Amino acid sequence: MAMYWVTEVIPLSMTAMLPAILFPAFGIMKSSDVAKEYFKDFHLLLVGVICLATSIEKWGLHRRIALRLVTMVGVNPAWLMLGFMSGCAFLSMWVQNTSAVTMVMPIVEAVLQQLLRANDGGRAGEDNPTLQLDETDGHVEKMKDILSDEKHPDVPEQTFTCVQMQTVSPPDAAQVAEPAAPSRGKADLMMCKAMCISVAYSSNIGGISTLPGTSPNLIFSEYINQIYPECNCINFGNWLLLCLPISVLMLLLTWIWLFWLFIGSDFRFLCRRGGQQCDKETAARKVIEEEYRSLGAMSSQEMVTAVVFLLTVLLWLTRSPGFMPGWTSLFPEHSAYITEATVALLLGLLLFIIPAYGPSRRYEAMISWSDFQTSMPWKVALLVGGGFALAEGTKESGLSLWVAELLTPLGDLPVLATITVACLIVTTVTEVASNAATITIFLPILSPLAEAIHVNPLYVLIPTTLCTSFSFLLPVSNPPNAVVFAYGHINIMDMVKAGLGVNVIGVLAALLAVATWGVPLFSLDVYPDWAPVLPESNSTSP
Repeated sequence: MAMYWVTEVIPLSMTAMLPAILFPAFGIMKSSDVAKEYFKDFHLLLVGVICLATSIEKWGLHRRIALRLVTMVGVNPAWLMLGFMSGCAFLSMWVQNTSAVTMVMPIVEAVLQQLLRANDGGRAGEDNPTLQLDETDGHVEKMKDILSDEKHPDVPEQTFTCVQMQTVSPPDAAQVAEPAAPSRGKADLMMCKAMCISVAYSSNIGGISTLPGTSPNLIFSEYINQIYPECNCINFGNWLLLCLPISVLMLLLTWIWLFWLFIGSDFRFLCRRGGQQCDKETAARKVIEEEYRSLGAMSSQEMVTAVVFLLTVLLWLTRSPGFMPGWTSLFPEHSAYITEATVALLLGLLLFIIPAYGPSRRYEAMISWSDFQTSMPWKVALLVGGGFALAEGTKESGLSLWVAELLTPLGDLPVLATITVACLIVTTVTEVASNAATITIFLPILSPLAEAIHVNPLYVLIPTTLCTSFSFLLPVSNPPNAVVFAYGHINIMDMVKAGLGVNVIGVLAALLAVATWGVPLFSLDVYPDWAPVLPESNSTSP
């Protein structure tokens, strides 16, 4: 299954169905027992989260949030890049990473167009309320002919209309795009690269902050509940306390790294927020303000979505915060029955009931089933179910115990060294395999490793789970990279160079977190009671 998931010789979701066929055939598990593994609490949480994300996207709340965050930081290209990164990272905390990128990139594209126009002379600040791109059909066809030999065979077909410069590989491409605009030089080109790559990376960085933010986090949470049912320390609040600082640190360092790599080493802009704005900044501010004004006043549908969103987050945070009794303590006999999935499903159900319009119009709910189906990642749901079935099969067959015995000699290494090696391996594999498939492959391997060296399993599994989301090197590493690459401003080498630095930043940030504030948060320095004690295990501790 690991080989099939990495090579994708058949669809990922169908590979996930192999345990349902092979385990009963080889007498490992009954078919009815295997079937139970394919629908877990994870799937209920996913359904509730997708309901909320569908409403956010349907009623345009994401655009209002993104534009507001951008206007807060200013329109200097560097601050503008940080604004788009912050907006995309915030959205990806609550919706799928791919959805966050597709929400933000049209705004980025429109702003880039205005920045490039500002250099043309005479057209800066030209009204463009519908944000239509300024290019003719002949120009588009001409650029397609030039770029036909430059497309990488593993990259999706370019389906997005781009700003004037659609590639950076041929040295004369920019001249063909605008032969009369010599001001469109390397600086503009690099600004486009930095802006686009930063959006792709920030979606993955923001997604690690919350449990529902990305599928590896949810898979990890459900795996812990399944393999270690007595472990109750993984919840929305604790995960946010651990990973939000990691996300913020990564976002700032990635912003500095991309600015230095593509724009330059002059960081004096950090000290001069005020002053007179240049034509580029004026043009950018105008298009952002026009876009925000075009949204009009906040609609009732946006208000309802915002209230449901805030209520969901509040209930998640206060369900069982750990340092104080949560609201589940109001139900002492049934507190363990309620999970994040219960909250997400309840509020997601309300969105199918609450009317979107007043009594003067025909009844229509906030979201419909067709809206939900469009956003629901059924492929991920099947993939995760197959992973849970595989994990249960390794436990029932004794494979996990056998692997643990093989890995026992690793206890002679320093624990942090072992975790670093595991993080580097996972970060490498996730570049060529899907994030969900990677975490599903490695959880049943790394969990016995932690038990074999007598280390808190969370000390190994948390940083490797985070590293699963650090797929920054290639357009095919994850969908957000592919979406941004299809806009045509960057090539593969740009992404490889930038991604190497961000990978290093991510691995170091994850290791720093679990070695410092993660230790008291999850008691990582002690071997927990909820983990099995293997015979003759090492006594190595962090």
